[in-house]
Amino acid sequence: MGILQEDIAGDVSAMPVCQRCGSDRVVREAWACWNPATGLWELETVFDREYCHQCEAETRCRWKRAAEVPRAAIRDLNDRFRRKGAGHGSVVITQGVQAKGAAFIDKAITAVRGFDGFNEANDPWAEHDFGVVEVEGDRVFWKIDPYDLSLTMLSQNPANEGVTHRVLTIMLASEY
Repeated sequence: MGILQEDIAGDVSAMPVCQRCGSDRVVREAWACWNPATGLWELETVFDREYCHQCEAETRCRWKRAAEVPRAAIRDLNDRFRRKGAGHGSVVITQGVQAKGAAFIDKAITAVRGFDGFNEANDPWAEHDFGVVEVEGDRVFWKIDPYDLSLTMLSQNPANEGVTHRVLTIMLASEY
């Protein structure tokens, strides 16, 4: 049984390509609407017309999987969120960490932000989504989980900041 094109569209490693030449330099006709409240253009409607820059002609897109998952993009977004709080996300401090008090929480957050001890043993997928730090003699774990924007399931594409809400959980090792 084969995989339908609709089944892979939007997957983390899927991308649209020109049906004719295979180029990934394709565009889709759409309307954008100016939002004065945000000062940004917002996508309003997407149409079925597609154009290939390589062929310089209208085309139909088909979806194909990339050779590998874009781990560098996931890693960079995880680092940006963990270190600077940039992007869509939330930080969860567990009850065990909270019980240690505000000064401990501040030290834990500072340690998590500064963590750079990644290696193949503790980060086999090279996504920078887990680490262990020591705070006042306690081992503190942190973990980043990529959810969809509604926080109801894992993100289908954690390399796309527009569809991913990262949740950084900071916990005592004993709570893991």
